[in-house]
Amino acid sequence: MKRFYSQVAVAAEGEGFRITLDGRGIRTVAGKPQVVPTAALADAMAAEWAGQGEEIDPARFVLRDMADYALDVVAPDRARAILELLPYGETDTLCYRAEPDEPLAARQREVWEPLLAAAEARHGVRFQRVAGIMHKPQASETLAALQAVLEGLDAFALAALRNTTSLAASLVLGIEAILPDADLDALWNAANLEEDWQAELWGKDAEAMARRELRRAAFVAAAGFARLARG
Repeated sequence: MKRFYSQVAVAAEGEGFRITLDGRGIRTVAGKPQVVPTAALADAMAAEWAGQGEEIDPARFVLRDMADYALDVVAPDRARAILELLPYGETDTLCYRAEPDEPLAARQREVWEPLLAAAEARHGVRFQRVAGIMHKPQASETLAALQAVLEGLDAFALAALRNTTSLAASLVLGIEAILPDADLDALWNAANLEEDWQAELWGKDAEAMARRELRRAAFVAAAGFARLARG
């Protein structure tokens, strides 16, 4: 699609902010006014529009797409969005370890255990650690506590969490990533611990590393979206 606008601006609207193109407010995919909660997020989204060339590249609208998801999908049905996230807590990557006597298990304990223990302390829950790949359910009290955490998040945080959690295959890491003091490098490395372990054993694959970098960029972008939406 050819670029069809020249001026990009941000305007206050109600209790939020909206990007305008040549004075006209942007709408979401579903046709709703695309009003976001903070000027910081609106400015970053405006930069996506301003940074387009003569041809519009939809792949460069990372923040816009998350905002649309928050407004069009999450906001109308937060309960469904939360229920779609909870299974990641039921099968959280950090809980599934190699057999205790395997070298990989020692690495998992070193990297994963402090993160899991911190999440337990933060949220008042207890996760069951599992040796091997056979599924074992988490306690109903744990899942209820995680649900309460998710219910305390707004639509924009939940939209960001959808991405951080799915990319990390971990609700624990996904939630940690959208916190203000998140160490995103440490969290991303924890999410990819097993992949990195295999690379150490058998060597790195260029295509796999390129895919990992794309996923990492998406992970960081989602965490940044949450930060900008929080203000």
